[in-house]
Amino acid sequence: MGRDTVQTANHATFAYLLNHVMMYSSKENVNILTALLQQWGVVHAVVCPGSRNAPIVHNLKACGSITCYPVTDERSAGFFALGLSQVADEPVVVCVTSGSALLNVAPAAAEAMYQRRKLIIVSADRPASMIGQLQGQTMHQPTALTHFVRKAVNLPEPHDDTERWYCNRLVNEALIELERGDGGPVHINVPISEPLFDFSARQLPTERVMHLREPQCDIGALAEVVSCFAKAKRPMIVIGQSKYEDFIGADDSFRTLGDYCALIVEQLGNAIDPEPCFIDETLIKAECDEEKFLPDVIVFMGGNIVSKRLRLFLRKAKDARTFIVNKDGAARDIFMHATDIVQASVADMLEALATTIKGASTTPYNNLWMTYMQRCCDRLDSFDPCFSQMSAVRDFCAITNSLECECHFANSTSVRLGMAYLFRYMFVNRGMNGIEGSLSTAVGYARGIDCLVFCVIGDLSFFYDQNALWNNNLTSNLRILLLNNGEGAIFRGLPGLADSPASEQEICGAHVTSAEGICEQNNVRYFSARNTRELRDGLEELIDEDCPLPVLLEVFTDAETDAKVLYDYLYAEKKQAN
Repeated sequence: MGRDTVQTANHATFAYLLNHVMMYSSKENVNILTALLQQWGVVHAVVCPGSRNAPIVHNLKACGSITCYPVTDERSAGFFALGLSQVADEPVVVCVTSGSALLNVAPAAAEAMYQRRKLIIVSADRPASMIGQLQGQTMHQPTALTHFVRKAVNLPEPHDDTERWYCNRLVNEALIELERGDGGPVHINVPISEPLFDFSARQLPTERVMHLREPQCDIGALAEVVSCFAKAKRPMIVIGQSKYEDFIGADDSFRTLGDYCALIVEQLGNAIDPEPCFIDETLIKAECDEEKFLPDVIVFMGGNIVSKRLRLFLRKAKDARTFIVNKDGAARDIFMHATDIVQASVADMLEALATTIKGASTTPYNNLWMTYMQRCCDRLDSFDPCFSQMSAVRDFCAITNSLECECHFANSTSVRLGMAYLFRYMFVNRGMNGIEGSLSTAVGYARGIDCLVFCVIGDLSFFYDQNALWNNNLTSNLRILLLNNGEGAIFRGLPGLADSPASEQEICGAHVTSAEGICEQNNVRYFSARNTRELRDGLEELIDEDCPLPVLLEVFTDAETDAKVLYDYLYAEKKQAN
């Protein structure tokens, strides 16, 4: 974790510094950074213990306009910051000490990169002269996150006006990159020489701010896209994971296009009409008659999509004119046959397309997809699974869909089941699709909002990220539905894995762990369910808004039953496709 040797002394120093807020650090690069964070409007900082980063933490606390959230585990802290940044699409600092502490933020940085969230990763460092000289907590930090952030800068320790100008410029450059286009994480590395604890500066400097000015999207510049789209016989729009804010002002355009073409969008990419979208069942039927279902024009917007089957299906549309749309103009060739890269926002692209086809009749292609998707929805409504993870998520969504709340889903089985039943926008760490950090992200999000925040999570994801609950920032609006079938059951669906002697223990991670003790030690109210009656009683406790503590409901199911229920739902009617 990158801790100093004398842990007790460090925590005492850290506590002292947080209370000593009248003066600022004597370190000029720290003061320049703090002043610019203030002037750029940053108001949230997640801070981790350490001595080398103490001057930075002290300044963040002392400036008054920035709220600090102490989190000890750096990996959890990064995802906690990610959750905070999702509340209002605001920049959030996560500040760590030197050494391997920085490496623990890499998973959250990578996730933020693909979610386009604005994390400002600030790491303290030893002076360059000490790197590689067997000094404690030293490594080459400036490039440690190069592939996981949009920009990384290494601040000088200024000695003259030129170096002060350089330090100011580097911070501004990083913060500009944080906001440019769709936004994304940046890394600011801050070498700090000893003495570390001189807090003699009476005020922060007034720093030059380099303002970001981006050109507005010109609808006329999208003429090639809209013309091609309007002429298509089988037009399709696919929207991957998007920020809630991407859809501001796009309601009418979204609905107009939904009535005209095949509009494929999962709940993590839909902030307007987020209806259940278990697209895999439709695709299983569509694969029986591919030529009718494959598009001749694809407009793709947003980030990752959950359905691997959808990605593989659309890769077969090799002759389709495929437009990849994003504000950065990045070539994200998700279907492996992109023809055009279009630099535009989701809202502007939807408006341009909707304006072009306004008043036009719905296409037969739209009718084809809508008919099959409606049949799948009807079948899902009539499908009554036995007690399993599928029935648990169904009953959870049935009771929470009408609540004023927000939902975070972890990866693998949880998010896939959520897409079958959830009638709202879904938060999920789909940028990297990893199991780490889902709970920490939900904890951070809950800290920044007043309504109930639910986290639906599998057992391996939960226990891997259990330090999310070792957190002084827990709030009573946090509610966790833990799906525990004793292993990573999603691996059971991998062809041929059952033939391996390593399948159960080494690959699926079989275990007999419960969350009860974890909840007890972290003051989280705990309930469990092992049958349908206990599940329904537990869900009532989970949604109780008057509970003064966070609540966790652990649902114990059988892995083989879970796999069979999902298989029966998806494949029982495969040969009956119409």
